[in-house]
Amino acid sequence: MQLTSGADKARNLERAEQLVARAAAGGADIVVLPEKWNGIGDVETLHAIAEPLDGGESVDAMSRWAQRHGVSLVGGSITERRDGRDKLSNTCLVFDPDGNRSALYRKIHLFDVEVGGHVYRESGAEEPGDEPVVAIAEDWSIGLSVCYDVRFPELYRILALEGAELVAVPSHFTLHTGRDHWHVLLRARAVENQCFVAAAAQVGETMPGKPAYGRSLIVDPWGLVLAQAPDEETVISAELDRRRLDEVRRRLPSLASRRPSAYRWPAPA
Repeated sequence: MQLTSGADKARNLERAEQLVARAAAGGADIVVLPEKWNGIGDVETLHAIAEPLDGGESVDAMSRWAQRHGVSLVGGSITERRDGRDKLSNTCLVFDPDGNRSALYRKIHLFDVEVGGHVYRESGAEEPGDEPVVAIAEDWSIGLSVCYDVRFPELYRILALEGAELVAVPSHFTLHTGRDHWHVLLRARAVENQCFVAAAAQVGETMPGKPAYGRSLIVDPWGLVLAQAPDEETVISAELDRRRLDEVRRRLPSLASRRPSAYRWPAPA
């Protein structure tokens, strides 16, 4: 799914609900939302939009959508407010077709960079997570990640070694970095870990003067792009065939050929 979210939380929820319904009507079993699909903005806006996991408006909405449409929902990410913490978390939740929450991942790597003439400081409002997570949905093992995580291949290798067959990468990629890095990074993560990758993105002017790249992708374990979104709010889909994954891993067994005993982390790692 691809959205243009902004600071209007009610509008974001309404549009996301429409697109989840559209994806389900098209036969989707697993639906992936983008990063911060329910609200994007500055530090003050994020604090205003943030919600707890228990009783949160967006959390309840995702549970309801999954149950109503009978789909597994990888909820992109929302800004989570946690008791006793000054900073927020960028949190991905997974829901089963009964609307039950089945997994929780908090984004590990925060986007603190200067690119395209703009400064981004996610750490100004958020704190990092500290645990990789593999969820189960529709009999698929799904590695969870969020946006900037995609630049850290060690996370994806851990997810693959923990059984991930599909990796979800909900994102809000900048136009400046997306033009040069989006396809390269996503295809690389698919090829090196021999898994499917589903990257649901934000597109267009989510914040004034800071356009998002879009081009949501679904990539197969050989690195072939199965579907790509146009530059608009929309849904894309692809059929994931486990036989394709098994064939790639059998014919080019790079995961099986690893030699962990020969690897050393430099100090300090």
